[in-house]
Parts: sequence; structure tokens; C-alpha cells
Amino acid sequence: MSGRTSKPTVGALRETADTSSVPAALTWLAWSLFAASLAVLVARLRLGGPWELPGVIAVDGLTVLLWPVVTFFSGIVHSYSRRYMAGSAHETRFFGAVFAFTLAVMALVAADHLALFWLCWLAMGLLMARLVGTVEGWPQARAAASVARRYFLASSALLGVALTALWWATGATAVSGIAANADALGGPAWLVAATALVLAAMIQSALVPFHGWLLSSMTAPTPASALMHAGFVNAGGILLTRFAPVVTVEPWLMLGVVAVGATSALAGKLLKTVRSDVKGELGCSTIGQMGFMIVQAGLGFFAAAVTHLILHGFYKAYHFLSAGDEVERAAPTKTEPAGTSVGGAVVALLTGLAGGATFALLTGKGTSVDSGLLLAGFVALTTLHAARSAVRRSDLSTAARYAAVPLVALPAIGVYALAYRAVSGLLAGLPVVSAPTELTALHALVAGCFLAAYVAIETGVYERSERLYVALLNAGRPAPNTVLTATEEYDEY
Repeated sequence: MSGRTSKPTVGALRETADTSSVPAALTWLAWSLFAASLAVLVARLRLGGPWELPGVIAVDGLTVLLWPVVTFFSGIVHSYSRRYMAGSAHETRFFGAVFAFTLAVMALVAADHLALFWLCWLAMGLLMARLVGTVEGWPQARAAASVARRYFLASSALLGVALTALWWATGATAVSGIAANADALGGPAWLVAATALVLAAMIQSALVPFHGWLLSSMTAPTPASALMHAGFVNAGGILLTRFAPVVTVEPWLMLGVVAVGATSALAGKLLKTVRSDVKGELGCSTIGQMGFMIVQAGLGFFAAAVTHLILHGFYKAYHFLSAGDEVERAAPTKTEPAGTSVGGAVVALLTGLAGGATFALLTGKGTSVDSGLLLAGFVALTTLHAARSAVRRSDLSTAARYAAVPLVALPAIGVYALAYRAVSGLLAGLPVVSAPTELTALHALVAGCFLAAYVAIETGVYERSERLYVALLNAGRPAPNTVLTATEEYDEY
């Protein structure tokens, strides 16, 4: 088999007399929420804000930015699932859980009261665990849901500890109240709260070493996986952005956030190289991308983290919902050469430098000797990697690929930079949107380790180590009782 096969014509969705009206109704409501969210965004841009119920709800820039994104993804998943779940005995329950999850996320990004914020966080996790275990007839699905639920309850417990410590330290019962009193934070209470916040964000965003739940969640229906990777894992970035005044109190904590993010960014890339299934590769990619998002937060650029989680959400939702087509497209045609040639390395280096300069020119980040330099470098490096990966999968000649890399990477970096500026403008009213830190020797060490590992991956040097290969296989294994191994287990349900 070579090349792409022609796609069959897909007819209209068949409606039968015994089909529940719930999926259609909830799909219509999801798209209605999207339309309403756009209206709120336009109104906010024209009238200003924020709009709030003091101490309970605050519809600020982050809220009006994320509401359209969340509801758009939800509308796409609802519409896609009309056909995907048609005829399933779990159809109505699945749609109910997806819509409830949408409402929980919308409430989370608007919640100002600490108890409301925590309840939304808890509900979001429990609903996602339910979606992972949609097909209750599979023992593997029940096991995967149990694994996810344990992680999410741990995350909720950590968040509860953090919020309690912050209430104890500041006397405030609202997120905005804590931000207003952040200057007085310090000591053991702050340390407990900040550590718990970072750990809760790491679990929810599936950062190493808490990535096990994500790799064990492949029993989830594909649209649920799309919602998970496009929305749920982004909660870690939202949490750190909401509590930015807390985590920016001490520079050493921010450096720690950069370190754990960079570790996950590299680990996700490495884990992806030993996975052969499409959803597994996408899951490992998410681990890496969430690591990069956390790096941006650790560098003090929370608007950049929000920009990344939005762009990654669109990218990952598309790839999950088109996973079936990816299997068809991946039919082997020719063997790709391993590693990077000298010409490819020169093109990559020049493109990376030009990309960093482009980002700095468009955003102003990277023009001073602070963490903005690392931000520009990380953006250029990760975008360059994505561009090279896309070009490698093409049928272009070697010379044409060299030319295609900058033609793909530089416009992508420009789009990223412009999106970052737009997001920064919307988030301008938040307590901390940008808090660049001074560069230290430890920053240089983290950046140097990241660059060295990146070069090793790109050149294929790491492939020479059998011990590393085995370690990656072990680190990327899902929980054994969550793995479906027989076709009959699929067919039965």
C-alpha cells in the first residue's frame, strides 16, 4: 500500500425512532454557549470590565478569553460525537458528562471564591475520570477511570491544602483577595501553599512523574481524548496564572517550575519516540507540550503560557479527532534517514536564530538580559522542531526540505508572537501577566541541559543507548490493567 487512499463519501447522520434527543439538544446548547461566549468577549472589549459578583465570580480578561475557546472545543466534540457515539448504549451518559465538564470548566475560569474554585476543580477531575471510563463493560476502562480518579483526587487534595494555607495566611476567601495581599505572603504557610499549587498543576497537566494517568487513559472514546488533551490538561497553566501572585513571591520557586517544565518537555519528546500507536504518540506529545507551557509560566510569562495552551488545544483537538485518518496516512512509503545532516543542522541553526529574533521583534521579549531571552529561545526551538517534523513527513526532495523549514517555522513563530500580544492585551487587568526574572547561573544550566538534550534527540545520538530505550519503554508504560489487547474486547462493546 503506498500513498493516500481515496476517502469514502460519508452520508448524513441517520436518525432513528429510538435515538435519544439528548445528544442533539446538548450539541445545540454547546454551540449556543459558544455564541454567547463570543458576545461576552465582544462586550468586554467594547465596555471594559471586569464584571463581578464580589467575592464569588469575576468575569475578567482570562474568563472572556477562555470561555469561547472552551465552548468551541466543546461544540466540536459534541458535533463529532453525534456520529462517533451513535448507537452506543453509553451515548446519553457520554453527552451528559461532556456538557457537564464544559460547564465545570466555564465555572472554574470565572470562580473567585476559594470554595467555588476548589469545587469546580474537583468536579472537572471527576467528570473527566468518568469520560475515561465511559465503556463500563471493559474492565480496562474501569481500571483507567480508577487510575485517573486517584490522580485527580490527589490534585484536588493538594489544591485544598494550598487554598486553606492561603486563607490562613491572608484571611481572604477569594482569589482576588489573595492577589491583593500577596505582598505579605511568606514563611511556612506560603511555602506549603506554593508547593501544593505547583504539584496540583503538575498532576492535572500530566507532567513527569505524574504522567501515568494520561498514558493509561487510552480507553476513553476518541472525542473524550480530544477534550482531555485540548482542554483538561491545560488546567495546570490556568491554575498557575490565577495564582501567579503566589508563585512569583520567590525566584527560586520560579526556577524550580522552569526545571520541572523543561524536564517534562524533553521527556515527552523522548517517550514519543518509543510509542507505535497514534493515540499514545499524541499523549506523549501532550506531556512535552504541557512541560513547555509550565516553562513559560516559570519564566514569568503567564500570558505566553495561556497563549500556548490555546494554540496547543487547537492543534491537539484536530489531531485526536483525525486520528483514524492519521493511521491511513501513515502507510509506509520510504524509510526516513536517521539523524540530521550537516546541511540540515546549518538550516536549523539559522532558522532558530531568525525565529528568536522575529519573536523578540514582534513581542519585545528577549531584547533585555532577563528570562525573556529564554522565552524567545524556547519558542524558537519548539516551533522549529514542529516545523522540521512536519517537513520530514512530506514527499519533498532534500533540497526542497531545507528551503521548507524556514518557510514553515518563521511564519509560525510570527503567528505565535501576534497571538501572544493579543492574549497579553486581554489579560492586562490580571494581577500578574508578565513577571520576567533575572537570569542566573541556574537558568543557564537548565537552558544548557535542555539544548544539549534537544540536539541529542534531533541528531539521533540518544538512539544508540539500549539502556535509555528500555528506560523509556518502562517510563511510558500505562498501568497494565488498562491495556486492551484483544480485538474481541473492542467488538463486544
